[in-house]
This record gives sequence, C-alpha cells and structure tokens, in this order.
Amino acid sequence: MMPFPDGMAGTANGTLIFSVLLALYYGIIVHRAPSLRRTIVKTGSVALLVLLAWLQGGPPLLISALALSAVGDACLAQEGETPFLAGLASFLCAHVAYVALFWTKGGGIAEILSEPSRIVIAVALVAAVALILSRLWPALEAAMRPPVALYCVAILAMGISSLSELGATVVLGAVLFMASDAILAAGRFLVPAGDPRHAWIQPLVWALYYAAQLLLTLSFVVA
Repeated sequence: MMPFPDGMAGTANGTLIFSVLLALYYGIIVHRAPSLRRTIVKTGSVALLVLLAWLQGGPPLLISALALSAVGDACLAQEGETPFLAGLASFLCAHVAYVALFWTKGGGIAEILSEPSRIVIAVALVAAVALILSRLWPALEAAMRPPVALYCVAILAMGISSLSELGATVVLGAVLFMASDAILAAGRFLVPAGDPRHAWIQPLVWALYYAAQLLLTLSFVVA
C-alpha cells in the first residue's frame, strides 16, 4: 500500500519510489571512486525527497533541511578536506532547519520536561554526544575542533527538539541521523585508512542517514 493517493501512478508515490531506488543503488556503489554518476545518484535520492515534500505541501523548513542535506551529500561525495568542510557546513545548516521545524511544530521545551521518559531520552542523547566528542577530540587537528564541536551541538539540539511531541517516527528519524553522523565521524577520524571496518562503515552510514531523511520527510507530509 502506497502512502499517497492514486497508487503507483501518483506523482508523489512515483517520486518516493525513485528516491528509494536511487538510495538502494547508491548503497551498491558506495565504495566506488568519486564520479559524476556517483554524485548524482547520492544527491538525487535526497533531492527527490525535497521534490516530494514540495509536491505534498510540506513545511518550508522541512524542504529547506532536505535541500541543505542534498547539497551536503554532493559535497561529501567528493574527496578532500574542502568538500568535507563544505558538507559539514551544509549539514550544520540542515540541522538548524530541523531544530526550527521541530520547535515550531512541537510543544517546545515544556513538552519535553513534562514526561520522565522524554527527559531520560534527552539525557541519554547528551551523554552519547559528550562521549563521542570526548573520543574524537584527541584525534582532531586544532583547526577541526571548533567546527566539529559546533556540529555536535547542532545535532544534539536536533535530537532533543525532536522529543517535543512530534511522534515516534520523528524521534526515530532524529536518532538515526545522529547515529549516522557518529559512525561517519568515527570512520573519518578514529578508524585508520585501510582498516577492514571501512567496508561496512560507509554502507551503514548511508543506510542510517537515508532512513532518517525518509522517516522525517514522511512524518510531515503523510496525512
């Protein structure tokens, strides 16, 4: 059963299907050397979610967050320090957009503090990010420490703001996004080049990341 009207013939459902197919294809070619095709496939999977959100009248902040993420994907599909920093900046802005979306659509900090379970999850997220940053810090060059720390603050804010009465799929999407970023950072800064763990790090990062973006998109555009 498709999430939008008109079945397989519907534009929204077709856009969703093509996005998922591109994401699956990128999972197959994730280890290939950077190329135009690889960049288009990676960027296109999330760019189609941008189109889906727009077609379904999704919130502008959602569309902005997805568009910024697609730009970040294009940057991270390249090799080198400059594309990495550009991607980091794009995703930082995407997380800020998600924070604004969650706060405006949810119940705010009062809602988070109203239930012990949400407080526990928020504390767990703070502890997880603090642990990850403490592991990364010694491995980071001095110039990388401020942007990585700022990014950690942004993604933590995104995770906590998802707890403001928006539903389980939003929280799950935010947590998957955080997990994807954590594994990506560990793979880049903590796992040596040539380590066999890189064989599964990249596919796992992509799977978690795309699942997060898909869940967040559908959470706000499916009636």
